[in-house]
Amino acid sequence: MKISRRSFITKATAAAVTPLILPGCVTAAKTSEKELISKNDLIHVGFIGMGIQNRGLLDAFLHYKRVRVLAVCDVDTNRRTAAQERVVAFGKKHPEAGGQECAAYNDFRELVARKDIDAVCIATPDHWHAIPTLAALESGKDVYCEKPLTHNIIEAIAVMNATKKHNRILQTGSMQRSMTEFRVACELVRNGMIGKIDRVTCKVGDPGRPCDLPEEPMEPGLDWNLWLGPAPERPYNSVLSPRGVHDFFPNWRSYLEYGGGGVCDFGAHHFDIAQWGLDMDASGPIEVRPPEKAEDRRGAVMVYKSGVTVTQVGDGFDAHFYGADGEVRVSRGQFEFWLNGKKIAGFAKREDGGSLGSALDFVQKNYLDQAKIKLYESKDHVKNFLECVELRKQPITNADIGGHSAICCHLVNLAYYHRQVVKWDPDKLAFADASCDSSWLTTGYRKPWKV
Repeated sequence: MKISRRSFITKATAAAVTPLILPGCVTAAKTSEKELISKNDLIHVGFIGMGIQNRGLLDAFLHYKRVRVLAVCDVDTNRRTAAQERVVAFGKKHPEAGGQECAAYNDFRELVARKDIDAVCIATPDHWHAIPTLAALESGKDVYCEKPLTHNIIEAIAVMNATKKHNRILQTGSMQRSMTEFRVACELVRNGMIGKIDRVTCKVGDPGRPCDLPEEPMEPGLDWNLWLGPAPERPYNSVLSPRGVHDFFPNWRSYLEYGGGGVCDFGAHHFDIAQWGLDMDASGPIEVRPPEKAEDRRGAVMVYKSGVTVTQVGDGFDAHFYGADGEVRVSRGQFEFWLNGKKIAGFAKREDGGSLGSALDFVQKNYLDQAKIKLYESKDHVKNFLECVELRKQPITNADIGGHSAICCHLVNLAYYHRQVVKWDPDKLAFADASCDSSWLTTGYRKPWKV
């Protein structure tokens, strides 16, 4: 039976904001604003997915004086136990930080069901971002979720809607917005310092690809079925979930069943900066074009209503804005500001002399001191989230920002996956002009998981 795109989105979103896969025990009462505004209250946090990313986040949360980590969750016994021991050890070393007890769970639903947890931090593979996020939001918890916020477009819409519906605080882990070089770069662009913007390039890797990894012997201590969760059933391979505690980022992100390749991995960072600089946080492109050559995996182009284009490139700066009067180039630890062919300030390598800080200070003092547009300033992404949990205000990469940036990534991947122009209506959050099949909005789910 055929259904309209609007009908498809409406029904899918309605299902998403009420996760049907939750057990009856997940009925935690919503935390009232008064409970968290009190300066004497603590923020009780649970962590889901204890790989290398969440280990770093765990340390950051633990050092915030009002945080108490009550629980950790991972489908790998070794990672789960190591995280639990890390929390306990921190408590012993810092007795002023309170108790040393920390529960450890295999299934995130048990953690989410706890009424004494105020917020969760999620750093799982991408295909496991939305379901725990929606469950946490519905149970009255605030959420810090790694980027990209979701694994498909329907999930992005659902998370944005659920955050509003349940009046929760959500921070997306696109932490470049909390780095001074990216804020200064975008303030220059937004204040017209390089004139009307013509185009932007972003250094972003390849799109996702189907998983073709061979089967490997399964070792005890990993709940492989739960690791797969909503993804298609397939045999175990250590590339997807290396066993135990490791100090590298696993390559599940390259495969479209679990991630979105470099397009989602770093696109969620760099396309996000393009969105910020172009003042498109509440919008997005109207069209995405794949490269002309079918074999190319770089070169997709997002086209905005203004005519500005954002092109995926293989080298250069993370985000490079080209204006009528100059250029702004920015990467982590690098920044350049050019006017009329002359470099005004910058630091890209040691040979340049000076420092990144001095270049940014010069620009802020001489070009942005009296600027009309001042962007949201955060110097610490985790601290920004926790302060917003306390004050009940929006963090720097809230659900709408993270959702729209994730949609950019997914649209680019769809242009690659189907090798056709994708036309998009950023106001209706739907394909425009019947350009694409509405089924492309989702990735599908293995039972019993639903979004």
